Amino acid sequence: MNIKEIKELANRFTKEQLENCILQTVQDGKNECEIDGDTLEVVNTLAKAQTVRELMDSGMSQMEAIRELARRIRQVQGG
Repeated sequence: MNIKEIKELANRFTKEQLENCILQTVQDGKNECEIDGDTLEVVNTLAKAQTVRELMDSGMSQMEAIRELARRIRQVQGG
């Protein structure tokens, strides 16, 4: 997980813009968020940034949102 990139995306784009970038990546292989790479990796990064942005919009600080994202990932992975 590239935390620096996720933080930057969460700061630059709204939740809706990140959602659009995910859809564009899946449909066209490109997106207006200017993220390039393997489609799965790009979608994964954008989805994480979208989650962080959503948490920030609900009142969390960026660091709290990153920690919550990490906690959720660990929970899903069974750790």
